[in-house]
Amino acid sequence: MDPTERKPLDRELDVFGMTDVGKVRKRNEDQFLICSLHKRMKVHSTSLPSMDLLPLSGERMTLLTLVADGVGGHAGGDKASRLAAETIARYITHSMQCYYTRDPYEDEFLDQLHNTVMQCHEDLIAEASKNPESVGMATTLTLLLEMWPKGYIVQVGDSRCYRLRGDRLIQITRDQTLAQDLIDEGVVTPSKADAWSHVLSSAMGGAEAKPVIYKIDLSWDDVVLLCSDGLIAHVTDDEIHDELSNMESAEQVGRRLVSMALERGGRDNITVVVATTKST
Repeated sequence: MDPTERKPLDRELDVFGMTDVGKVRKRNEDQFLICSLHKRMKVHSTSLPSMDLLPLSGERMTLLTLVADGVGGHAGGDKASRLAAETIARYITHSMQCYYTRDPYEDEFLDQLHNTVMQCHEDLIAEASKNPESVGMATTLTLLLEMWPKGYIVQVGDSRCYRLRGDRLIQITRDQTLAQDLIDEGVVTPSKADAWSHVLSSAMGGAEAKPVIYKIDLSWDDVVLLCSDGLIAHVTDDEIHDELSNMESAEQVGRRLVSMALERGGRDNITVVVATTKST
């Protein structure tokens, strides 16, 4: 068998995540999580303070990576992103156990994934109702479930997912912002939409959450980038393409992208997760 036709082993995954408060904000409202699901979950890297490391057993079932960006200017943005990341990880851990103990149709799995995200959304709303200081807290959520050779990306908000394959970089997700809605409807041109670019039309814990699930195929040497809008504010798609194309490792390029955003002002929190494969 061609070695690139099989699922990468754990040691062949190169994954890195980091978050930085930036140069303007007083606190970091972003979170990231990288974990693998075996018969239990093991957290490999995260900004979350309370995710435990658990012993593993058996083959890796899936790799979960996510970025959550608490809505700036709203009460409890940092709390919202933390709760969303923690809650979604636990819900998905349970869902994946069900997925691997029986043989559901993909449509059933996707329905379950959608329901998981919506349950997390409702949990955030319920949590906010308990504390007046948390009313209005909300967050974006962009996650990738790698279930080789398929990948499932869930997005709520405007944190993005990109994939580099060969020399082609594509933005897989669509920003759920008022600006993008107006552009899609032909109301304004992209050059005149900046005023609405930070107004979310969908957010976890917000007035409305509209999760979108994208299905992609996975191949060896693909590079996947999840990022908050703190990166996009300073680094262009062409620059992301060039950095990923010339990367030495997931850590090297992740740190480089964050450094570029900081050098150009770092107006917002900056979070990246980079994932690829490496032959051993």
